Amino acid sequence: MKMIILRKFRVLILMVFLIACSMHIMIDLLPKLERHGSGCSCSHTPSEEPQSWGKQGWPNKHTLRILQDFSNEPSSNVSSHSLERVPAAGDRAQAQLRRLEPPVQRGDRKRQFIQDAAVTKNAPVKGSRLSALFDHPLYKRSLPQLTDEDTLFNVNTDIRFDPKAAEDQAWNGERKVNELNPAGELTADSYPNWLRFHIGINRYELYSRHNPVIDALLKDLVIQRITSVAMKSGGTQLKLIMTFQNYGQALFKPMKQTREQQTPPDFFYFSDFERHNSEIAAFHLDKILDFRRVPPVAGRLVNMTKEIRDVTRDKKLWKTFFISPANNVCFYGECSYYCSTEHALCGKPDQIEGSLAAFLPDLALAKRKTWRNPWRRSYHKRKKAEWEVDPDYCEEVKQTPPYDSGTRLLDIMDTTIFDFLMGNMDRHHYETFEKFGNETFIIHMDNGRGFGKHSHDELSILVPLVQCCRIKKSTHLRLQLLAKEEYKLSMLMAESLVRDRLAPILIQPHLDALDRRLRQVLNVLSECIEKEGYSSVVEDDLQGNRATDQAHNAAGRR
Repeated sequence: MKMIILRKFRVLILMVFLIACSMHIMIDLLPKLERHGSGCSCSHTPSEEPQSWGKQGWPNKHTLRILQDFSNEPSSNVSSHSLERVPAAGDRAQAQLRRLEPPVQRGDRKRQFIQDAAVTKNAPVKGSRLSALFDHPLYKRSLPQLTDEDTLFNVNTDIRFDPKAAEDQAWNGERKVNELNPAGELTADSYPNWLRFHIGINRYELYSRHNPVIDALLKDLVIQRITSVAMKSGGTQLKLIMTFQNYGQALFKPMKQTREQQTPPDFFYFSDFERHNSEIAAFHLDKILDFRRVPPVAGRLVNMTKEIRDVTRDKKLWKTFFISPANNVCFYGECSYYCSTEHALCGKPDQIEGSLAAFLPDLALAKRKTWRNPWRRSYHKRKKAEWEVDPDYCEEVKQTPPYDSGTRLLDIMDTTIFDFLMGNMDRHHYETFEKFGNETFIIHMDNGRGFGKHSHDELSILVPLVQCCRIKKSTHLRLQLLAKEEYKLSMLMAESLVRDRLAPILIQPHLDALDRRLRQVLNVLSECIEKEGYSSVVEDDLQGNRATDQAHNAAGRR
């Protein structure tokens, strides 16, 4: 009798286990079984229940290549850490500011293209300001002869891209006969633009001046079909990794603030919003300064339903989509800050702006080294960093590798000026390509916290320049050039930004702030030169270059 009861009990346990397993399998397969949902449910009435979101099903598994990095930030690197989780910030140096007139309110459908008007009103009689700037001798400085050690990739040995192997029939269909070399292999010119951008990276720059590949890549970021979307892990705010039909990838930062909104005065820098228009403007500013250290960035209007929800295989992201009371499509994803229903990103009704930053090469192919910024902020509400309390801090930095030799300290000064013009206080780390050692440029990534306050100039960002009083001669001459009326920085930015699909990118007060801050940078340098002498402050990096020597003489005559 006891044996019969024991057997029945075992059978019962086994049945319960099998039923539980079956339920889990059914729940997991439910989205695949319900593939008949509609595309965009934006047109449904508010009375309809948003249960149809589960009927879209999951796209087929997308074959990803290994030629790109799933990161565009220092926090993704093995040696990097997310520092913004720590409650933070030391007291900041305050400056007396003049209040600008409030910006004109912009309607949803009728934008006032301030940049267009500014360019039209102030453009030179002949040609554009940008063309005149890039024709200036200061912008024609040639690079040293590049060797294999100076290029990130050797096309013949390091790079192989065959879309056939990835079964990309759409890309293969665009191939032309003359794009094959005698051995029957694809030539570098036939590679997709994102790969040609990677191939062009060298010791001195991310991309060369007047490189047609960059304009083509910017266009790709706007028009290429999005085939896969996933959340980027490790960030404090929501960012999406978008993969395109040509296997290019970009980091998408959605719009969180309107152009007119400024950072609330009670916000610490580490809790500020990341702005998509700041990423776009930073790329254009970096190019105008002739640094060329920001990966290409373009603005894009994204359909949240067709280009994010319907193509994502990230279930955590997919489950955060919902319909707002205003009948708009919204989602919030997962991150440390601002990822909740209260801070959801909503479209109109399902269209949302965002910035798309082209990925750098995958770390497996081109390792990058992450460095702690010597002038990193404390990221604490009460504590101050060492540089904030020690006026001689730069002397200590000068004796520490890699700042004791080479151009690294001067590159930090370039980054300092770049950040001050934008108002970016969040440069806690920076990266360089490991192959080039210490003799290479600093990559200007993650610029989303710039252009937050046009009515405030954060002078503490300039502390490295004030303490060190060092700058490259080429940078100094370009800053002087951009302060002249015929090459006015704000007008150049307006002309450059108007080409972006989401123009206007910056409202006029932000453009005016660029000119004001540039004057402050030049004032700091003038005080340094008066105190320490020109030769002690300005490092001559133009020796042996006739074009730049000619530009210096012309600037002196003016």
